[in-house]
This record gives sequence, structure tokens and C-alpha cells, in this order.
Amino acid sequence: MKIAITGKGGVGKTTLAGLLARLYAAEGRTVLAVDADPDANLASSLGISPEEAAKALPLAEQTDMIEERTGSRPGAPGGMFRINPKVDDIPEKYSIRRDGVRLLIMGKSKEAAAGCYCPEHVLLRRLISHLILRSNEVVILDMEAGIEHLTRGTAGSVDAFIVVVEPGQRSLQTAHHVENLAKGLGVKQVFVVGNKIQRDTDKAFIEKNLGDMQVLGYMRFSADTVQADLDGRSAFDAAPAAVDEAKVIKAALDQMIQKK
Repeated sequence: MKIAITGKGGVGKTTLAGLLARLYAAEGRTVLAVDADPDANLASSLGISPEEAAKALPLAEQTDMIEERTGSRPGAPGGMFRINPKVDDIPEKYSIRRDGVRLLIMGKSKEAAAGCYCPEHVLLRRLISHLILRSNEVVILDMEAGIEHLTRGTAGSVDAFIVVVEPGQRSLQTAHHVENLAKGLGVKQVFVVGNKIQRDTDKAFIEKNLGDMQVLGYMRFSADTVQADLDGRSAFDAAPAAVDEAKVIKAALDQMIQKK
């Protein structure tokens, strides 16, 4: 099972990614959670301390490893490099484990100029392709809104694209942007999870502005979830109501994937 979660910054996509990862792990599934957002926060959502998370260094910053795999050092001008580097051993070597979940942090390639096809960018894309097309694990990708690491070949093999939204025009605009990007990559259906719901009119607003996207479920605004974030704890461990809502979303997701 391969799940890509995205949405505008601050809507709670990382919280959902952490909850789903912990729920699948609690079932005894082998779970790999991939932090593919340059603003990496998935570790705390999984309940991993900053000290432990520091052991999972962002892959895009591992210049020696990238040079070894691609034949070119990041930042070096010109030159040629391998566009199919070896990546199958990276998840095991560079991930950290917590409560049945392995965390892998991608980081952001530092491209020298627009359109640069740099070695670190090649490595990250190759790794995403490997995880989606060849891994037998539950892979949960915490993406940025641009879903930039995905290609046409990999996006079509993702079992579920989930956009997390909150009641607001900008959040829904981002959802439609992601939907258009996903369809351009061959994805037929994009699901939505509504977060920070405080009243029934919030749900009505989201559903009115969704277009063809289907809602998997909703999560209410929760003081426990906010406090968990302040404390650096996982909502899975500190916000029981959010866990119950995530279970409903997961059940709907599992049902949708089985129909595919």
C-alpha cells in the first residue's frame, strides 16, 4: 500500500500522516514513513524525540553518499552522472525506528538554478520510484503541496492521494492545484480529509468547494492535538479523539483501495 499525503502548510497533513503510520503499524504491518516535505516535521508526529530524529539526517544533504551513488558531487559544476543510482539499501541504512514505524527523511535538493537536474534530485526521485514500485511495505509519503518528487511512472502506482484541507479558500485552492498535478501524472482519484472542523458549516463549506474529489472523513479542531504539538508528542499518544477520527478515515481509505 502506497499513500501520498499533501496539502497547504499548516493544515495538519503531517499529523494525519503520523496517525495513519502508527495505526497501520499497530495492525502489525511493516510501515515506512517518508518525510518528503522540505519543512520536515514528521518525526515529532510519530512521537520521535528531536535527539532521536537527529540521527536520521536528510538524504539530500548526504553529499558523500550521493557522489558515491550518482558519480557526481552535489554542487559541482557540469559533469555527467548516473541517472539510475542504487537506492534499494537506503531505507534500511538511513531510517530510524519507533513503535513499528521506520522514518526516512528526504530533505530538499539544493538546485543551483531553475531546471537543474542535479545529482541529489535524481537520487531522491529514484528512491521514491523504488519505494512505490518495488517496496512491499506500507509506504506513507508526507509530501509538500507540489508533489515534486513524483513522476508519471510512480504517481500512477500510488494507491491513494490524500489532500488535507481546512475550512478556507486558500486551502481548497491548494487541493485543486494538487488534483490537477495528480491528474497530469495519471492519478485518477484524489481523496480529501477535512481537518480543524469546529462546526457543521465547516464541513458544508469544504464539500461545496471540492468538485470531483471525495471526502474520506473529518477531524475536529482538538485542543489535545494542539497541546501534543506544543509538547513535541505524537497525537497518537496524546489525543485519543484524534486517533478515533483517524481510525474512521483509515477504514474508509482501506475500503476505497480494496475497490481499485
